[in-house]
Amino acid sequence: MNTLTLEPLTRAAFEPFGDVIELDGAQHFPINGGTTERFHDLARVDVGPDTGGRPLINVFRGQPRAQPVEISMMERHPFGSQAFLPLGVLSYLVVVAPAGEFDASKLRAFFTRGWQGVNYARGVWHHPLIVLDVAADFIVVDRGGKEANCEETYLSASLRLVEGDLVYSSAA
Repeated sequence: MNTLTLEPLTRAAFEPFGDVIELDGAQHFPINGGTTERFHDLARVDVGPDTGGRPLINVFRGQPRAQPVEISMMERHPFGSQAFLPLGVLSYLVVVAPAGEFDASKLRAFFTRGWQGVNYARGVWHHPLIVLDVAADFIVVDRGGKEANCEETYLSASLRLVEGDLVYSSAA
C-alpha cells in the first residue's frame, strides 16, 4: 500500500504550489505613525491574463470532514490563484499536486499550524478545504469573471487519512 506522509507546512516545502501566508519571517514595518505594524506582500494574488477577471473576497465555512478523511478528487483554478486565511486558530490539511496534467504520484500533503494561510498558485491542483474538528471560517481571495475557473479531476484510487498519513486505498 502506497503512503503519502503529512509534512509540516513551510514556505520552502510549499513554494512549488504557491505561498504560505504567515507572519513568521515576513517583511514588516511600522505605518500610521507607529500605531500599526504592516506585514507586507504575503502572497501573490493572480487574476490571470487580461480576460476581465477581478479579485474577489469571500468567506468559506468549512465543515469538519468525517474521519477517516477520504480524498477522491482534486480541483484547480486555471485563471487565477486562490488564497485561504483562517479566521481563527485552527489546523487544517492541505493536499496539492503541481500545475499541468494531473499526476497522483506527485501529490503532497501538509498539516498547517493554526495561524497559517495558503495561496494556491494559478493551475495548482488542490483538494477542497479539509477542516478536521469543528466548522471553521476562512477568508478566501480568488478570481471572479465570466469564465468557469474551477476544473475537477477524480483519482483512480482514493486517499484515506489514517493516523497521520494519507494512505492509498482501493476505491471499492
